[in-house]
Amino acid sequence: MEGPPWKKLKLSLERPYKDDHGNYIPVLLDITPEGEHIYEPRDDPSQVLGEKLRRIFLERGLDFFDKHGVATRDDNDVGTGELEDTALEQDTETRRLQPMTAEELLKMRVELMPQLHIALGEMSHARDLLSLLLSTSTAATASEVSSILPSSHSSHASTPAPVLPNAELTATIVTKTPPIPSVHAFNAQLTIGGKDEALRQAADVFKGAAAGMERARVRGEHYWSQALKIRKANWGLVPAPLPFGSAIGKGADKTSKDFLISFGLEDSSPAFRTRAIGHMPTFETSSNVLELPHRQKTRLRIRLNTVDGSGRRSISQNRLMIPREDTVDGTLAAAQRELIEQEIFSLLIRESSSLPSTSSRVSECLIVIEAAQSTELSFELVDRDSIEQSDDSLATGPGDAKCDLIFAALHLLLLRIHTHFKTQRLRNDPGTSQNPPPPPAILQPVIDALQYEVFCDRVNVEISKMTGALRAAGVPSTVRLNSVGETGQALVELFDDQGGGRLSGEIVVRIGSRRDTLRFTFTSPSNLYVHLPQGTIYVASITQLGQLLRDEVEQRLLNRICETGTDLCSSVSGTWFVDLITSRAVGRWEGCVLNFRISYGEDFKILCSAFRLDRVNGRPESLLDTYEAKQQEGVALLSWVEETIGVALTR
Repeated sequence: MEGPPWKKLKLSLERPYKDDHGNYIPVLLDITPEGEHIYEPRDDPSQVLGEKLRRIFLERGLDFFDKHGVATRDDNDVGTGELEDTALEQDTETRRLQPMTAEELLKMRVELMPQLHIALGEMSHARDLLSLLLSTSTAATASEVSSILPSSHSSHASTPAPVLPNAELTATIVTKTPPIPSVHAFNAQLTIGGKDEALRQAADVFKGAAAGMERARVRGEHYWSQALKIRKANWGLVPAPLPFGSAIGKGADKTSKDFLISFGLEDSSPAFRTRAIGHMPTFETSSNVLELPHRQKTRLRIRLNTVDGSGRRSISQNRLMIPREDTVDGTLAAAQRELIEQEIFSLLIRESSSLPSTSSRVSECLIVIEAAQSTELSFELVDRDSIEQSDDSLATGPGDAKCDLIFAALHLLLLRIHTHFKTQRLRNDPGTSQNPPPPPAILQPVIDALQYEVFCDRVNVEISKMTGALRAAGVPSTVRLNSVGETGQALVELFDDQGGGRLSGEIVVRIGSRRDTLRFTFTSPSNLYVHLPQGTIYVASITQLGQLLRDEVEQRLLNRICETGTDLCSSVSGTWFVDLITSRAVGRWEGCVLNFRISYGEDFKILCSAFRLDRVNGRPESLLDTYEAKQQEGVALLSWVEETIGVALTR
């Protein structure tokens, strides 16, 4: 099915500038409502040059060229001027004799044709008017002649008066020469395109306004729905301050038209409460639904750098989970978590400069503390984007769990500081208001816990060396270590202790199969006590602990040797006792004195020496035998003692 003819009309991409006859087509500038076409005037180069020269003479005077030395002329040299004038007239005549160019002819035609059409119309109108007047004057002369003639002739010669022709007084319409078909098609397409573009622009304006109103309505509904969600999630909403320049005088409307979202902790410092302010944008933005101007997007990273006994270094750190922020609640929770960690870091900086037993290095975003022996603790504010890129490659281990525990404990210690400030604020005591007590520490409990852990490990290593030496000597021994003796509820209550609660534990060493035990208790950070039958002794150093273990184990081994000797020497009525002055087990029966001495080698290696004194021969004390645990593997110390006593009895 063929469409209408106007749909087949094609507009050329190239603007026509010549008609079918090769004539120049003027540039159309505008079309008036009456249909008049306004074309761009075309300037003649010679005319433009003439106008510029005329302006020079009018603006700068006739002697402009004479002033600047361009054309100097002597008053006496009149003949030369006349020759120049004659040459100029000859050039003008020669220019007039030259034929006109096509452009000049077209310009002259454009200028003369409208005037000629007007003159043609005026001449036609004047010709019609003259013919009318001439015919009217002829009729009037005939009527006068008939009135003079006799009445006899008047009856035959009377004629009706001539009627003026109506067609002679009608307006004359002068039509302009129609343009060529290509120009007419271009003008029609231009007119149609202009009107269509204007309609489309007007439609776009109304469409854009309608879309803007719809967006404003949707944005308003979304704004209040998000506000209700924020209030439902128990986030704080406070009235926003009045805009800058609002009237604040008497009678002015001081009602806030917006609100702010407060997501900080209630008892934080004013600086952090000010930073914990956000608002929902009232205009369309490309970001998320909340505007948090003070958000820094940093997280607290905790690292532990430890070196074990073999010299192997291990680095562990806490795992930071990045929450999703696709909802309002998630965004506020993430911003609150970051602000709390920044407040913890500020308190750590303040306290790290006054630690009594450790050294620290503090910078803008990093704190490094020598917490304990071969243990380095660091706190760092890292960028949130770097956490997302590095968390996947981290492996979890005991050190990471320890860092996670420190990270969680810092939050509880921060709440303890907030509770202290709140208690001081609510207490109406003038004495405490003038001299308030210092807030509880946040870093010292962490340092004490790390030092306590290292201390427990060192004590356990020393005791394990002794029990290992006893087992190598064939003496059964066990160790039961309980580093933290408190229950879970007691541990939580330690965070409420304003004096900084202390951790405590115990270690019990059982020597032999009997109820022969050594009990040690310790308290954080490095207090060790040993409970003996004669009393409780405070152990001040690892060296003192080693000597204490040697003395107690030696005494218990000598007692066991005496018990064994008493059982074996019952037939000869032998007596056994422990000489506390010389630290040896002495056995006596008729004609013989036998004693055993305990000594220690490296890593508490047990050595035992047996000496015999014969009273009959009168010889001095001589070494009977020596026991060393590593050289006599598989032979128990008490078994060797039994053999030695048996040999002494047979002699």
